[in-house]
Amino acid sequence: MSDHSRLQRRRLLTACGAGAALLAAGPWASAHEEPKQSVAWPGGNRYERSMRSYTVPDVSLVDADARPVRLRELLASDEPVMINFIFTTCSTICPVMVRVFADVPSRLGAAAKDLRMISISIDPENDTPAQLKTYARSMGADKRWSFLTGRVQDINSVQRAFGIYSGDKMTHEPLTLIRYPGNRNWVRIDGFANPDELAREYRKGLPG
Repeated sequence: MSDHSRLQRRRLLTACGAGAALLAAGPWASAHEEPKQSVAWPGGNRYERSMRSYTVPDVSLVDADARPVRLRELLASDEPVMINFIFTTCSTICPVMVRVFADVPSRLGAAAKDLRMISISIDPENDTPAQLKTYARSMGADKRWSFLTGRVQDINSVQRAFGIYSGDKMTHEPLTLIRYPGNRNWVRIDGFANPDELAREYRKGLPG
């Protein structure tokens, strides 16, 4: 095993441990009130916040109703967007990420009304629209939360564009991306942020 593979494995195991601690914790634990670049977390994990600029690939994906979706067009809308990358058979970090997404709107209250949430499958060979629809229903996803899949090459292009491609779905790491209307830059959250933390990070970019 290469040094890079060992590092990825250690990071994934650390993330999984923190995720398990989060799921078992019951009420979500708040971190420090004024996080700077990173925030301490249950299980010793951390999340890191950075600003990035990305070129969204002009690919056509498919939503849970089997409707084509031009990703670049979707993300160019005048709505704030929050994205994560998951797959439906993942039993490690994905259940944590989707649970966080499911709880964020309640933490935001009225500020959630314009937020579009998008979960992109990194396992398009198995995550069909029908599979995503069943999964979305089990998560209580409403019409503001979309689940997307597509051709393998298009999904890989999206992962590369957002700096998350690992070549193996089993070694992918937790990532959340946030973009605000009229802003080409993205807030990148590497690691786990609980619903309160993610809501706080989202509010930082809202006007007023």
